[in-house]
Amino acid sequence: MIRGGIILFLWVGALMNSAVAKDTTRIRKITVLPVPTIGYAPETDFYFGAVTLFTLDLYRDSCTRTSNVDLEFNYTLRNQSILETSWNYFFREEKWFTEGLIHGSEYPDLYYGIGAQTREQDEVKFSSTRLNLQVNLYRKLKKSLFLGLGIGATRYTNIKSDSWNLPEELRSGSLTAVRVILLYDSRDRILTPRKGFYFKINSAFNFSQQDYPKIEMDIRKYYTGKSGFTIAGRYYQSWVGNTPPFFDYPVMGGDQIARGYFYGRFRDRALSTIQVEMRTPQLYRTGLALLGGISALSPHFSLGQATYFPNFGIGLRFMADKSETTNLRIDY
Repeated sequence: MIRGGIILFLWVGALMNSAVAKDTTRIRKITVLPVPTIGYAPETDFYFGAVTLFTLDLYRDSCTRTSNVDLEFNYTLRNQSILETSWNYFFREEKWFTEGLIHGSEYPDLYYGIGAQTREQDEVKFSSTRLNLQVNLYRKLKKSLFLGLGIGATRYTNIKSDSWNLPEELRSGSLTAVRVILLYDSRDRILTPRKGFYFKINSAFNFSQQDYPKIEMDIRKYYTGKSGFTIAGRYYQSWVGNTPPFFDYPVMGGDQIARGYFYGRFRDRALSTIQVEMRTPQLYRTGLALLGGISALSPHFSLGQATYFPNFGIGLRFMADKSETTNLRIDY
């Protein structure tokens, strides 16, 4: 899992297109993109490893978007080892769709407590063994609209720290989640969309030491003009009730939510964020991206007591797979 700070993919792998099955009208196609990785992030220090991205165009019709699966391993100079696979798979004519994640890691980390007012001197170093399984299955209701059910399981075990002031909530724990999901997805492609609209609301009930609900809403819009510039906007909202395990609070930072902040530096019961990215047309497969946004972190669903955090940055995009417009990136 690659998160936050500066993200650097070093691409020296080969792109391999192969026909895996034939019939009288079409060729079924799998594209394999192996990518050695090296980079730096505040939560990992320097890391290196490899990721292999599989893009699957098995049905070769205009009604079914390309699916993808990735397998990734990274090792960091903080002795963190991370093995992860995730997938987005469309069945024929998108009548069914599944997405999921399997993650395992041995992970030394930093913890600052709950809330937006935590201080740098509150930092606690700890290590843990992490397992995370998420599977969602959707049925198409009509064009671009899906209704889904999901299950999930997360475990943090073997939590260890040399700190004398270890917070009470920083302890081993696990949860099991059941979800009902409404999804609208009209994006032209999954990995690097240029146009379309994405809306997802995820209502979950999590079983843990204290049972609690969790709601996530994710709205994204992509627009590309005649000049070739792409504008991508995102609004994300996450809220948890009761008292979840420390690892299931809404969290800022990393490579997904409010890029530029240490993943886990701030967490609380409610998070709202608006993010915008502008991507330039690519010249010789290389383009630029400007990104920025603002996030609100609050102990309540209302933003009346929220603390606001801005973020901004610049990035470099390199198109590794021209047919699927799959980009590798450097973000600062």
